[in-house]
Amino acid sequence: MRCFISIKTKTPVSPVTQMIPRLFGLIPRGRLWLVILGLTYLCSACNASEAQSSSKQAGKKRAVPVVVATATQKTIPIQLSATGTVEPYSTVSVKSQVGGQLTGVYFQQGQNVKKGDLLFKIDSRSLEAALMQANAAKAKDLAQVKQAQANVTKAIAQVNQAKANVAKDVAQATNADVQAKRYNSLLKEGAISKEQADQFQTTADAQRATVNADRNGVADAQAAVAAAQADVQNAQAAVVADEAAIANAKIQLSYSSIYSPITGRTGSLKLNQGNLVEANATDPLITISQIRPIYVTFSIPQRLLPDLKKYSANGKLEVSAIPPKDTGRPIRGELTFVDSGLNTQTGTIQLKATFSNTDERLVPGQFVNVVLKLTEERNVITVPSQAVQTGQQGQFVFVVKPDKTVEMRPITVGDTIGNQTAIKQGLQSGEQIVTDGQFNLVPGATVQVKPEVGSTGAGGQKGRGEGGQGENNNS
Repeated sequence: MRCFISIKTKTPVSPVTQMIPRLFGLIPRGRLWLVILGLTYLCSACNASEAQSSSKQAGKKRAVPVVVATATQKTIPIQLSATGTVEPYSTVSVKSQVGGQLTGVYFQQGQNVKKGDLLFKIDSRSLEAALMQANAAKAKDLAQVKQAQANVTKAIAQVNQAKANVAKDVAQATNADVQAKRYNSLLKEGAISKEQADQFQTTADAQRATVNADRNGVADAQAAVAAAQADVQNAQAAVVADEAAIANAKIQLSYSSIYSPITGRTGSLKLNQGNLVEANATDPLITISQIRPIYVTFSIPQRLLPDLKKYSANGKLEVSAIPPKDTGRPIRGELTFVDSGLNTQTGTIQLKATFSNTDERLVPGQFVNVVLKLTEERNVITVPSQAVQTGQQGQFVFVVKPDKTVEMRPITVGDTIGNQTAIKQGLQSGEQIVTDGQFNLVPGATVQVKPEVGSTGAGGQKGRGEGGQGENNNS
């Protein structure tokens, strides 16, 4: 069996090709099909290589449509991102300090209340009776004070009378002593009898005894004054105790009206009007959460703690919070709390930021995206993040030259803020870089700049590359 292969080509046939028909005659019939299969594979590979080479050559000549942006120089913030949890600024569990029937509820559950608003009213008749009793006891003790003061006055008068008696009896005793001495002299002269002299001496002794008795009476009267004054003090102390009892009764009575201790939002109502309220029960009547201002708690890795200390030493740090699916602007707050220790299990430290929350976009228990702004880095070259490509030798971008050809430029990237990436090395401000269509490019390829979807012409591209992100960063 003979096999003939006809090769038609427009180019000159090489000597090796001319020898192929002769070689077929030397190949055994059983192995001929293997040789044919190998030649077929070899021809296909050659054709594919020639096609790929032709495609690359065509790619360099044919203009590739791309979207470009301008590398801009701007100030970018140095930020830390985390997930935070919204917490109330303060939470108060309202309980009753007195027992009784709940006679009034003056709010709706879930309602915002202000500090001092009336929330509950408890039956106060027994407390009012206790206050009246305390007032009556005070009036009784005041009367006793007046009686004791009158006794003091009476005792003082008795002291004065006793002193007057002493003065009178002293004068009489003095006169009796003079008489006794004179008659003793007459007795010695023999002018009078001894009986007469003894009589005057006895009278003088009796007057001295009367003076001593009067002086004892003065002491007794003074002791009566001291006792009366002690009675006055006891009565006055009883009045002070009554006033304390009245104050306590008023406090107990005030507990029958329960007012909001803070401004906030009420939770679920535990008891309705008509129920019996227990004093200092385990379950609160209502829980009030202060949400203006409000906290957002989040954590950062411990390796970032030195940066946090460094930048917080210059003042308060700004924190932004964005609730999920919230299309509004980020909510601005400031860092107000850094925990005193690290969580050894997670290797993080807990932080808290305070937000005014005047529009109540933040709700306790909500998860939010948190951005902590440490500082700002000035005069940084930035490009849209989609322009940065990664190759075998690192990251690069395609730079559009003035002649509309592209250059593959190696770069060193920094932080990524939003959809903008900072470029540390490799680019200059004002250079045009490709943001869409890179997969069809090779170094030296010619490009055709087209407007980005949603923009109009070159102005739309520039707005996306420069102004759009700049507003985003500075908002």
